[in-house]
Amino acid sequence: MLLTRNRKPDRPMTIAHLLLTNFAISAALFIGLWLINLRTRDPSFIDSWWALGMVAIAWASFIAEPNRGPHAVLLTALCTAWGLRLGVYLLWRWRKHGPDRRYTTMMALAQSERGWGYAKASLLLVFALQMPLQFVVGLPAQLGQWGAPIALGPWAWAGAALAIIGIVFESVGDFQLVAFKADPANAGKVLQSGLWRFTRHPNYFGDACVWWGLYLIAAETGLGAWSLPGPVLITVLLTRWSGVPTVEGRMRRKKPDYEAYVARTSGFIPMWPKKD
Repeated sequence: MLLTRNRKPDRPMTIAHLLLTNFAISAALFIGLWLINLRTRDPSFIDSWWALGMVAIAWASFIAEPNRGPHAVLLTALCTAWGLRLGVYLLWRWRKHGPDRRYTTMMALAQSERGWGYAKASLLLVFALQMPLQFVVGLPAQLGQWGAPIALGPWAWAGAALAIIGIVFESVGDFQLVAFKADPANAGKVLQSGLWRFTRHPNYFGDACVWWGLYLIAAETGLGAWSLPGPVLITVLLTRWSGVPTVEGRMRRKKPDYEAYVARTSGFIPMWPKKD
């Protein structure tokens, strides 16, 4: 009887239900996008959904939480600001420049070397792979919204500051890169000014700052501390897998000045450049 009256022991199951619901929503959206991709024969637009899908997950969590507190509002607002800015930018870049060479190469190799059809290759190598990664990275925006509302404390304010710095840093870095590439005189050259003077990847560094900032906000709620795999995973992805290694390999092959740039410029965390 006591357990029937007092619903607190059921709270963990409610959290599990939230995560399962969000996972199902994310999976359904990815399947829908995969079906669209079968018509376009180009999965490049999935990069924009990486950011926009985080916004969807954050809002699904916000709507599901009946006791929304300031942490939930702050997490949803910051995730939305980050995701809309990055998602729209990546969608614009895809529409302007066409298919991403990474995906074009990936699909061609899967079909020629593995004998896979386009549908199987795009599903297994792109959509089915990115969906769980997105879900894990987005954990701070999910777990950090759950629980009894409490006032924002020092960790939340520090996290908000870090996330805002990350959004600004990433946005400025992207703007500087777009402006640099738009000038025909810079063809074949390496961007070495602005934020790119202090780190070879200001966009990736800003991305990491956003999710570590969201984690600090989430961790203050107690349950959100368990979302640590999110910022750890995005940092690994950016520095060891799909971010820095992919870009640097291509730049080394195509830009003769890139080796000198690497020698004096930090690879991730902004630092004052070394002297030549």
